[in-house]
Amino acid sequence: MNTSSGLHKIIVAGGGAGGLELATRLGHKLGKKKKADIMLVDGSRTHLWKPLLHEVAAGSLNSNEDEVGYMVQAHWHHFSFRLGYMDGLDRRKQEISLAPSVDEHGEEYIPRRTFRYDTLIIAVGSVSNDFDIPGVKKYCQMLDTRQEADHFHQLLLRKYAAAHTQKEPLREGQLHIAIAGGGATGVELSAELYAATHQLVEFGMDRISPDKDVKITIIDAADRILPALPERLSRCTERALRKLNIDILSGQRIVKATPEGLHTESGKFIPAEMKVWAAGIMAPPILKDIDGLETNRINQLVVRTNLQTTRDDNIFAFGDCAACPMPGTNEFVPPRAQASHQQASLLVKSMKARLDNQPLPEYRYVDYGSLVNLSRYSTVGSLMGNLASKISGNIFIEGIIARLVYVSLYKMHQLALHGFLRVTLSTIADLLTRKARPRMKLH
Repeated sequence: MNTSSGLHKIIVAGGGAGGLELATRLGHKLGKKKKADIMLVDGSRTHLWKPLLHEVAAGSLNSNEDEVGYMVQAHWHHFSFRLGYMDGLDRRKQEISLAPSVDEHGEEYIPRRTFRYDTLIIAVGSVSNDFDIPGVKKYCQMLDTRQEADHFHQLLLRKYAAAHTQKEPLREGQLHIAIAGGGATGVELSAELYAATHQLVEFGMDRISPDKDVKITIIDAADRILPALPERLSRCTERALRKLNIDILSGQRIVKATPEGLHTESGKFIPAEMKVWAAGIMAPPILKDIDGLETNRINQLVVRTNLQTTRDDNIFAFGDCAACPMPGTNEFVPPRAQASHQQASLLVKSMKARLDNQPLPEYRYVDYGSLVNLSRYSTVGSLMGNLASKISGNIFIEGIIARLVYVSLYKMHQLALHGFLRVTLSTIADLLTRKARPRMKLH
């Protein structure tokens, strides 16, 4: 049982993009000045920006180079870190419990622990929603964590190595990749995988023809890919993907996954021994009705516009795990990285106001637009979003300008974590050493 230090105890549960940004900024604003005791809890030892996971899966990003160690980050930025996934909540005692940590053999090395909070901020993100479709959990790869992305990358390398060395003809679908979900993750993954399959030929696996033996297919139930984004952006992206010979099956609802491929409601069968599920999200199951808090059908915690949960003023939630209403509409804030970043910024102000017994600020979502990166082949996007629509409509960009804006999004996340000097130095170092590294991770 954790004992209080006498300071207001703020626990941030979840070290994703929003949670780690929030803990870092609260550490500087409150922890450093001894105004509050800030603690971050997460079941992993390191953080990797989730929008990069598709690059890890394809091998175009080495996850070991871009990860952030929670313990080091905590040491540098005036908060504490505890390893463990939150798996319980006692609102009466104002305590959370962390599940025991076990090693790869299932041996427990950190026991279950409880920690008391004065303010709890839940930022546990989202996981893939398989919609209870038969076979999806068993036969499809998810990309919710760095470990899952690394696992798919290893699967890709093994499949390619086996196909390159076997004497018999390739099986139907042996090197086919089916991606369930035409959102940003599925679309960007398809382009990265196309680049990876051609890169493997350059590295010696030339018995495999990426254009004849490999087939990448995106399947989505909506009538177009990127259904949540402007139609013009969707059309532009689809044209770019088709130039890469990536198949797109829109309006096809998947009803079953098997080792051999995916079956759709219309009777189509997509042969593919490698299958990635990116067709929807939900909050982690642990949140469903956790100690009486209000949740929706996909386990998100329902919050007010100040990000407080509806049934407990001491508990806040934000990011993908929260259902935050957008005033004046019947819609909720979309689960996007920019929303999580905005909400983290608001919560820094909220915690200062809470300590000073001042009214909490309200969150208003601002859509700054959308960008889709198709590996080294293209980047397309619309800037300003609903901000521009009030002026002259979305501003569409593509090519090198879009690519630079896309890269800047990750730099903004790094700036929030590390500050200007460190990010500048690491960017220069990356540019100087880039040509000395292969464009694809091969191990």
